[in-house]
Amino acid sequence: MKHRRVTIRDHHAESALFGRRVFVSLILVVIAFGVLLTNMYHLQVVDHQSFQTRSNDNRIKVVPLAPNRGIIYDRHGRILAENRPVLSLEVTPEKVSNLEQTLADLQALLNIDAQTLQAFHDNRRRERRFNQVILLDRLTEEQAARFAVRQHEFPGVSIEARLVRHYPYGDAITHALGYVAKINRNDLIDLSEQGRHANYAATRVIGKLGVERYYEELLHGSIGYQQVEVDIHGRAIRTLSIEPPVPGQDIYLELDVELQQFAYDLLADDRGSIILMDPRDGAIRAMVSKPSYDPNWFAQGISYAQYQSLLNSKHSPLLNRSTQGGYPPASTIKPQLAILGLEQGTITPETRIWDPGWFQIEGVDHRYRDWLAWGHGWTDVTSAIVESCDTFYYDLALKLGIDAIHDDMIRYGFGERTGIDIAEESTAVMPSRGWKRARFNQPWYAGETVSIGIGQSYWTTTPIQLAVGTAVVANRGERPVPRLLHALQEGEVVLPAVVETREPVTLKKPENWDVVLNALNLTVSSIKGTAHRAFADATYTSGGKTGTAQVRSIGQEEEYNAEEIDERYRDNAMYVGYAPAEDPEVVVVIAAENTIGGGGSVAAPMARKLLDFYFQQERDDAKR
Repeated sequence: MKHRRVTIRDHHAESALFGRRVFVSLILVVIAFGVLLTNMYHLQVVDHQSFQTRSNDNRIKVVPLAPNRGIIYDRHGRILAENRPVLSLEVTPEKVSNLEQTLADLQALLNIDAQTLQAFHDNRRRERRFNQVILLDRLTEEQAARFAVRQHEFPGVSIEARLVRHYPYGDAITHALGYVAKINRNDLIDLSEQGRHANYAATRVIGKLGVERYYEELLHGSIGYQQVEVDIHGRAIRTLSIEPPVPGQDIYLELDVELQQFAYDLLADDRGSIILMDPRDGAIRAMVSKPSYDPNWFAQGISYAQYQSLLNSKHSPLLNRSTQGGYPPASTIKPQLAILGLEQGTITPETRIWDPGWFQIEGVDHRYRDWLAWGHGWTDVTSAIVESCDTFYYDLALKLGIDAIHDDMIRYGFGERTGIDIAEESTAVMPSRGWKRARFNQPWYAGETVSIGIGQSYWTTTPIQLAVGTAVVANRGERPVPRLLHALQEGEVVLPAVVETREPVTLKKPENWDVVLNALNLTVSSIKGTAHRAFADATYTSGGKTGTAQVRSIGQEEEYNAEEIDERYRDNAMYVGYAPAEDPEVVVVIAAENTIGGGGSVAAPMARKLLDFYFQQERDDAKR
């Protein structure tokens, strides 16, 4: 009996324990379900948008769309740079069963060189297998036809159409217009620093030089996007939406392409520069640098051989001589020096000196020779300009001193950038005592000042600086900023370019402008003028100044004979001028390197031909 009571008591204890365990288990199940329901609520309600976005990121791909580059026109609406459709041969590696054999077959069929194949392999390594990779950037008609006939033999290889930059006038306009070329690592760094990297996500080329570079932001436009649905491997399945790109702006330049082509042909085989500019507002009508090169080489993908030919050429075709070429100005700066002498009272219009054909510094044996061996006799400031008397300017420069000359010539724009709207511009050299000390750690000598009087010694200028300096004289002090931009096209609206000027050159005696302008007019119209023969019988009036710049010093007893010395040591022929004389509307600058003959016999006749062509155009336009 006692044993049974114990058993019942144990049974009740076990039942209670079991009940508690069941209760605890139920509580744990309820808690677990509560946690699960809470997590499900957060996943499906609270965090739904976040996970939906992540899912879309895996399912939706945003593909950038490149904008069409703006067109560049000349001032009459003729196309200077356009976008032309071309065909490229592209390979999708994933769809090619035997890539090496396919490439070998294509190489034989289309005459593909080893360098092109290497470029393809380099690009392929940066792309996914299902992306297209360009094999031939620009197919010729013959290559396209050959491939089309046998396209069925090359699964995974296709011909695709795209737009590339094209320059219809080739090398005649390169240094003004510039070119576009493939975006490189340095370009990407610059774009990132400027915060513009995202806008080039789909763009292959960028402006490298000239107008194409200076107005890159306007010409490029804004990137667009399309959303495409992709599979787990990233392949596009369908397009969901498109935000089209905004094309770049069209721009009009002040250049007249007919004048540009005429000026380019005028230089023929000579190296040098020609500039035609409106002195009233700085509009560049023509700007030629020669030798040049075809900008389409870069736009379409320049070959290694082509690039090396440009880099290694002794004639430096990559140099923009109009804005970067450093030329001794020679006698073309005599008008500005004359104005300085008149303003300072160092000379008057009546001041005369005797020119025996040479000049000497007192106490120095060296003689500085005049270009006319027997001299010009008694010479004043007017005849010194008209006949280009060197001796008069040797004497004047020595009296003025290098400090006064340097400070005054800066006002005309020498020794500094003109502000023309291309990046490739040099300051050239307007020397001073401080410049020579910094450059050579040497003092300035009086003999160097004498040579400065005829635009030699260390003084160098760019043709665009000469254009501005001549415009200041023709304008009686107003100093324009040269520009290539004429207007921007925004939809149907044409916005004219802003006309800029720099601080004018003011004179204490404005009548000194008249003295020098009269002399420049006589240089052309007087029988004694160095440009008279070139401009005889012209149908318009003009003023100008010839110059013959030495590129190598001639010994005291040495005779200069252009036909007997090395071509690279021959003089440069220079000319600056304006027309019409009464109310100048155009300034012309000619710089022809290493010619047989000087400014009067070589450069001035070029200027005459160019001005004849310009005024004939003006008459033809007036008749229309």
